[in-house]
Amino acid sequence: MSNVAKKNPWQDSAPVFAALGDATRLKLLAALCAGGALSIAQLTTGTAITRQAVTKHLLVLADAGLVHDSWQGRERLWELEPSRLDEARRSLDAIAAQWDQALARLKHFVER
Repeated sequence: MSNVAKKNPWQDSAPVFAALGDATRLKLLAALCAGGALSIAQLTTGTAITRQAVTKHLLVLADAGLVHDSWQGRERLWELEPSRLDEARRSLDAIAAQWDQALARLKHFVER
């Protein structure tokens, strides 16, 4: 028997779900979905949140692989990384499929 620990198939998505567990970060992602690459100044316009707070939230999102930054002149632009959301969606789809299978087994058991 191998001493190598089995990797949970959803382990890679855990940082994504943790990052998405904050309303401010969800709002930032929504803004990036709608507006493409945006600067921190653009992301804070019309909000009560400070640029420093937005930066901290964007760094959490970047650590989870949900956004990436690039420099355009002196301006740092942030952009959505949709592939990480796709991975998280696939994890949720797998969980949903397992749930559906469990419900089907329960239905079969009850109807016997």
